[in-house]
Amino acid sequence: MEHATVNVLLVDDEITYAKLAQQHLTKFMGKRFNILWRQAGDSALKELQKNKSIDIILMESSLPDMDGLEFARALREKNIETPIILLTTKKDYRLAIAAIKIGVEEYLIKDEVSETILPRTILNVLDKVSLKKQIADAERNRIFAERRTEAIRELIVAICHEFNNPLTAIKLTTNAIAKHKLPDPQKELVTEISQNIVTIEDKIRELQKLQENE
Repeated sequence: MEHATVNVLLVDDEITYAKLAQQHLTKFMGKRFNILWRQAGDSALKELQKNKSIDIILMESSLPDMDGLEFARALREKNIETPIILLTTKKDYRLAIAAIKIGVEEYLIKDEVSETILPRTILNVLDKVSLKKQIADAERNRIFAERRTEAIRELIVAICHEFNNPLTAIKLTTNAIAKHKLPDPQKELVTEISQNIVTIEDKIRELQKLQENE
């Protein structure tokens, strides 16, 4: 995470925990945490749609209007990729697995969260998400480069094919003309054409070799 301030959206209907989270998220490892609190999933979704500065979401797993899994699904349906840390009051491995399957980045037990665990977890998640994005970007660039190279190869093949057919016809015609007795100016011109055809054929072969060696 490059920015010194991390914008956190806390979605929890308990004001007591909101205050506790605020206490935990003081300055940590040179980072400051700006907390935005929403008490319901619906209002949090609306906030995320209009506020593009949110870096990460702390989401209570069970709210009156929707649970954490419903919130995560709704988020992805709206193509909002802000990472989510799910907060629960008790250990539930089935919930943890289900959450990870739909894209939740981390799972924390509220009672086990401390003033070091919470900020460290947030920073670790942001670093992990950033790394995944870099890997995804690199993979997209690799695929794009491969497709571009393949397109160039196909273009070279097409160009060589388009050149070879008329060159063959011109070469045959030129050879046939050269067999006749011609005035010197015409003979020189036919000879020059024949030499140019040979030069073009050599360049086409060089182009094909370069394409084959890539």
